[in-house]
Amino acid sequence: MKVTFQIWRQDGPTDKGRLKDYEVDGLTEDMSFLEALDHLNELLVLKNEKVIAYEYDCREGICGQCGIFINGRAHGPHANMTTCQLHMRSFNDGDTIVVEPWRAQAFPVVKDLIVDRSALDRIIEQGGYISAKTGTAPEANSIPIGKDVADKAMDAAACIGCGACVATCKNASAALFTSAKINHLNSLPQGKPEQHRRVLEMTKQMAYEGFGHCTFTGACEVECPEGISIVNIAELNARILKARLLG
Repeated sequence: MKVTFQIWRQDGPTDKGRLKDYEVDGLTEDMSFLEALDHLNELLVLKNEKVIAYEYDCREGICGQCGIFINGRAHGPHANMTTCQLHMRSFNDGDTIVVEPWRAQAFPVVKDLIVDRSALDRIIEQGGYISAKTGTAPEANSIPIGKDVADKAMDAAACIGCGACVATCKNASAALFTSAKINHLNSLPQGKPEQHRRVLEMTKQMAYEGFGHCTFTGACEVECPEGISIVNIAELNARILKARLLG
């Protein structure tokens, strides 16, 4: 299998980036997309050229580190899939594949396909946790939480923080990420004591980081690899109003 990669190359945050073509042969349809980039980097090493910088960790669709644009779509052509789960069988022999980093003011490019997503971490630091002492883990069936509440919390907790919602949003909004983190904790009894402070502080940090406002286009939900619903954003808006009145 032979393809042409058009990959964004940028040496640093202040450098002017560009797309550069790499013709790569010897690929197989069973290779993952990241394995194909590994293969390309091995060829670049043999040519004594700079390798392409990109992120990954688990390669199991869990950590979200691998997020990039592939042919103009976050994580690639398939829904509910991270970049590391994508395989070359999704492309055809002779294809040209455009690979770019996330595009958002709050995600400055570090190098090539790597962006600084620490803004999401700083949002979490403002309340994305429970400070109450809950002791050791109790037996699951003894926890007085209804199944509908538990399911709702778990659906929101599925967010892996990859940043695809931000990168694909025309406003570069982090509302889906922030709402998922808030609703996950605020739905649970352990998170209730801090719920209003959590909402106010995390949304304040979100605005401070330079993320845009949500205009409910729904692009974030479409590109989220975990299928987080934009219903979370609507619920967050209600929580913000309540927090301002009662917090």
